[in-house]
Amino acid sequence: MPSPSPRTTLTPLTLEGRFVRLEPLAASHGGEFERLQDRIDEPVSKFNMSFTHGDVRRWFRDIVDVPIEQALTFAVRRLSDGQIVGSTRYHAIDLPNKTLEVGGTWYVASARGTFVNPECKLLLLDHAFEDLNLNRVQLKCDARNQHSRKAMLKMGAKEEGTLRRHSIYPGGFVRDVIFFSVIPEEWPDVKRGLTERLARFG
Repeated sequence: MPSPSPRTTLTPLTLEGRFVRLEPLAASHGGEFERLQDRIDEPVSKFNMSFTHGDVRRWFRDIVDVPIEQALTFAVRRLSDGQIVGSTRYHAIDLPNKTLEVGGTWYVASARGTFVNPECKLLLLDHAFEDLNLNRVQLKCDARNQHSRKAMLKMGAKEEGTLRRHSIYPGGFVRDVIFFSVIPEEWPDVKRGLTERLARFG
């Protein structure tokens, strides 16, 4: 009988690349996030269920103390100027089955369409597959959010389908959600693609 695989554990840690550093969200980040309040625009608040009318203060209060068994949330710091430009997290964590979701992601306008998202995804997926040895990383987006859908497909995640009337936004809107995933066999190609995209930024 084969021996059981070692138990996978998730602990707070900092992930740093060439362009961004992912710092485990802490109370000490509160002031920096509060200063982003006026930079939270409609694309962020419209498709991210964490926000109520773009209220970053409420978002921070609700997420900062969530236990790691439920989510490991990161502040995204741009290294070129030291500024926090958004957040992303591991959640839907199911370590006995070696799966989790990368999501809850949002960035201020100046960070979108830059090196920020590709490097965040590279750091998160690299840790998931190469350190945690997971079987699956899930991603999802609001079915109306075609920008996010295209970004996930461009990254190399496989679209699995749409769950209709999946969840309810604050205010009552019932959304459909598109699910994607990456599995270990696909990770080398996804990693190569993300690395090549980042190389274009010098």
